[in-house]
Amino acid sequence: MTQSNSNTAHADHPLVGHLVPVSTLLATASALLVLTVITVAVRYIDIGEFNLWVAIGIAVVKAGLVASFFMHLRWDRPFNLLVFIGCMLFVVLMMAFCVLDTSQYRSVQYTGNPPVAQETLDANAPGAPVARFKLGMNP
Repeated sequence: MTQSNSNTAHADHPLVGHLVPVSTLLATASALLVLTVITVAVRYIDIGEFNLWVAIGIAVVKAGLVASFFMHLRWDRPFNLLVFIGCMLFVVLMMAFCVLDTSQYRSVQYTGNPPVAQETLDANAPGAPVARFKLGMNP
């Protein structure tokens, strides 16, 4: 292979796929920092059960920013964007099914830290420790 052929091959396939301006990266990083501060601030504001939904919404926006700008999804093929959106929808669907199931167990949920329970094992239960023989007892 001659030198001219190798140069033309590199022109067709550049080493770097897409260069992002530093200003765009800094703006994205600043937006991520602001959204992180908002997520922490929402933790201290009591809006009931919507705290969870707000935090999840902010997390989705942050994931979208990271995927779009830092992972170059904005400049990639549209099919990859479709796959990303489909994956996010399946994650939301899975979380929705998990949240639907929590009402069944609400009566046994503790608020705050659960109390420490004293575990007592039945001597006949499987996994019970081997009982020590006392003096005067036959095996």
